[in-house]
Parts: sequence; structure tokens; C-alpha cells
Amino acid sequence: MSREPIEIGVFGGSGFYSLLENVQEIKVDTPYGPPSDSVMVAEVSGRRVAFLPRHGRSHHLPPHKVNYRANVWAFHKLGVRAVISPCAVGSLQRHIEPGHFLVADQFIDRTSGRADTFYDGPITSHISPADMYDKTLRALAIQAIRDHGIVCHESGTVVVIQGPRFSTKAESEWFTKMGWHIINMTQYPENYLCHELGMGVVNISLVTDYDSGVVAETSAVTAHDVLEVFKSNAEKARAVVLDLIGRLPADLSGIGSRESLAFTRGDGHAAHPADLRIFD
Repeated sequence: MSREPIEIGVFGGSGFYSLLENVQEIKVDTPYGPPSDSVMVAEVSGRRVAFLPRHGRSHHLPPHKVNYRANVWAFHKLGVRAVISPCAVGSLQRHIEPGHFLVADQFIDRTSGRADTFYDGPITSHISPADMYDKTLRALAIQAIRDHGIVCHESGTVVVIQGPRFSTKAESEWFTKMGWHIINMTQYPENYLCHELGMGVVNISLVTDYDSGVVAETSAVTAHDVLEVFKSNAEKARAVVLDLIGRLPADLSGIGSRESLAFTRGDGHAAHPADLRIFD
């Protein structure tokens, strides 16, 4: 394997890297405890890519137990600049059907109790996630999905629930009436934490179900349903992600929110040029 820097990270399980050659396993210590698993590094389209299964290789970590800060910090420590975050989602709108893909551009946080920031002081910082998902990465992902003949919804709001339970019918109906598009259990704080450290992030959502079934008058989702649809579309997701990696710019210095982080201090009156920020 080359010694090129690891500038691309994928939060995805073994299905994304198991067929690649010369996969290297790297253990990463973090100040936030252990990541979900070792980081697997492989070469894709001539570039070194880090793969980290957010739930662990044996899928032993439910969404509310994932150490999101450790996972994101591991990518940051390796030098990752662009993060691809594929996931399974439920649909909250009738026209977004199982088997479709959606590239999210907004999120609603309905989680509770998750460690969701790196900025615990002593430098007070206020990060804006108003446009968190990287526009360049999103455009490339949308084109890659379409080139694979998959129905792609170019934008949408993902509501992130705590899990591990699914929604009640009342909750699902509320989410739909609010105009939100898809539902998931992991996009927050995973993608937001990438944003906090200046990494560019793109979400690729694979629709597996209609949540509690209200919007499509179907049965409520079960874990079995999600796994069956996800397995049947897993190769499509893998092909899109690997294709997207090959489309990323050779120079990733313009990807992400690193420059904007310089303007996030809430203690500007006490700032000193020698101060060190967590993203440095």
C-alpha cells in the first residue's frame, strides 16, 4: 500500500472494504475512549481511504451507544478531510420510496443525552450547522447515484431519533406533517461532529421502509424489514460510495468548514494568537 495521506473516510461496515486488496487494520487511541472498531485502510482509485463501521464489525453497538466523538476524532487524527456517511433510513414522504437514495442537506435532532460536541472549554465556541453538509461532496454524490441508474432525491431533511426503538405512529405522523423527509438514528451527532472539526461531510441515505407505515398505509417497520431491503441494495450502496471516492478532487484542501471555524470563538475578547483550538 502507498504512503499517501489518508484524506477520505467512510463510516461503513465490512461490505464497503471486504473485497478490496491489502486492507490494513489501524487502532486509534482517542481522548474520548475507544472508537467503535479498528479503522480499516485500503486503496481506492489510487487513494488511501479509512473505513470505520459505526456499529462495530459485529454490529454490537446500538445507535445510542455509539461513541461518535471517538469515531470522528479517529478520522481527524488520521488526517481525513472528506467524510462519506452512508446509512439506512425510513421514508416520511410517500414519493420517497424504499430503494431510492436521498442526499440530505438538513437535519433535525431528536436525540437525547448523546455526547455531541468537542467544544467543552476552556475556549468557548459556537458552531453553526446551518449548511453543514458539504456542497461539493453533495453534488458529486448526487451525480454518482444517478449514473448508477438509482432514483436520487437531491435534498431532504433527516430527523434523527434516539433509538434503538422505532417511532410510534403519532410521532411518524408528526414528522411527516412537519415536512421532514427521512428518519434515522445515527446522522446526529456523527455528521455534526465532523463539521466541528472542519471536515467536509456528505450523507448518502438508502431508503429501506416507510417508518411506522402511516404515510403509505403499510405495516410498521421492523428490524427484519430494514435488514432485508438493505441487504438487497447493499451492492448498489457500495458501488456508489467507491465510485464517489474516485470522483473526489485531488486537492481536498477546499473541502469542509475549517476556515469558518476561526470565527466561532465566544470569548473573542480573551483570545490570544498563541491559543490552540481543538481542530488545530
